[in-house]
Amino acid sequence: MKRWHLAALAVLAAGWAARVRAQSAVIPLPRIEVGVSGAEGPADVAVTLQILALLTVLTLAPAILVMLTSFTRIVVVLSFVRSALALQQTPPNQVIIGLALFLTFFTMAPTWQAVYQEGLQPYLAGELSQEETLARVTAPLRAFMLQHTRERDLELFVELAGIPRPETEADIPTHVLIPAFVISELRTAFQLGFILFIPFLVIDMVVASTLMSMGMLMLPPVMISLPFKVLLFVMVDGWHLITRSLLASFQ
Repeated sequence: MKRWHLAALAVLAAGWAARVRAQSAVIPLPRIEVGVSGAEGPADVAVTLQILALLTVLTLAPAILVMLTSFTRIVVVLSFVRSALALQQTPPNQVIIGLALFLTFFTMAPTWQAVYQEGLQPYLAGELSQEETLARVTAPLRAFMLQHTRERDLELFVELAGIPRPETEADIPTHVLIPAFVISELRTAFQLGFILFIPFLVIDMVVASTLMSMGMLMLPPVMISLPFKVLLFVMVDGWHLITRSLLASFQ
């Protein structure tokens, strides 16, 4: 009986092996080739340069999102809030960055809509050339940056660039506008952060003075003031107020 079982198992194994060999013979393995060949005409070179430019833009996409939008101001203010509350990792960095991203998408939605309607949509329909598309795509972004850039910061980079004083907004080069916009956003973010620090600083001072008057010099004031700061933040609906103030600062 045992010999019969062994013979049956051998027949099944042989059939399974034959089936695997047949399937491997029918389905060939893919072959990947990487090489450089000569261009047959100027059109091939143009397509290659377009692909290279697209890859470059995709590589710089994080920097574009951070520097050319409202992300810088929002993420700095949210970081100030966490520091003012004396919370080390609450909310965690993932939550702070995620909230900053979605608030950025909310504030930049009209700008992105203008970029799509005025630039990308006509280009995809074949109505615009690449040069015209680039000009129309950058126009809404430049308008947003000019709206939130201080004149003093623009004057600084115009002077450092060594170019004549622009007479109109269209005469301002983009490579001058971007750094001026970034430092203006940082200044605004630090101003908002300073205002956020004041009420929590008052709580720290009151708690420290109380502990000193009671002779509790060895008790860390931060440990006592932390619950009061969190309670104050919750009672005044802090996240609602901060979000509303941030969004209102871009209007």
